[in-house]
Amino acid sequence: MKLYIKQKVFSWKDKFKVFDDQGQEKYFIEGEFISLGKKLHIYDLQGNEVAFISQKVFSFLPRYFVYIDGTEVAEIVKQFSLFRPKYSIDGLGWEIRGDFFAHDYEITKNGRRIVTINKQWMTWGDCYELDIENESDEKVALGVVLAIDCVMAAQATASVSVSAD
Repeated sequence: MKLYIKQKVFSWKDKFKVFDDQGQEKYFIEGEFISLGKKLHIYDLQGNEVAFISQKVFSFLPRYFVYIDGTEVAEIVKQFSLFRPKYSIDGLGWEIRGDFFAHDYEITKNGRRIVTINKQWMTWGDCYELDIENESDEKVALGVVLAIDCVMAAQATASVSVSAD
């Protein structure tokens, strides 16, 4: 099954819509405007929160938690590395590899593919395609991908501000 995450371009806070492969809206995502650390809420179309992503603020390396129905299911930590970004996903036994700079990577468990992520180019705003093998992994995979996107967006903002000085 495929999901498409489309970021709203002009917004004061993070806003995304998630569509299925038929182009039907399935979820919407909103960030908190004022909060200590990044926080994203994933809602179904009835407005029920189905997942929550929260940043641990005081951490040496970027660290995010994914909650499904109020229960912590995963911790995503950016690993220290000099040349290529590396992430660990604790709590699920999932492994991640690929080209994060091109937004082209996959998540596996014991060699079985969970989700493949590809950035859609030539779109207005960021748009990602998630190819999820098992529907039962849908919410968790969506949360993990959004947490990794938060880390990458924060790094991009930091590198722009450093190079502007």
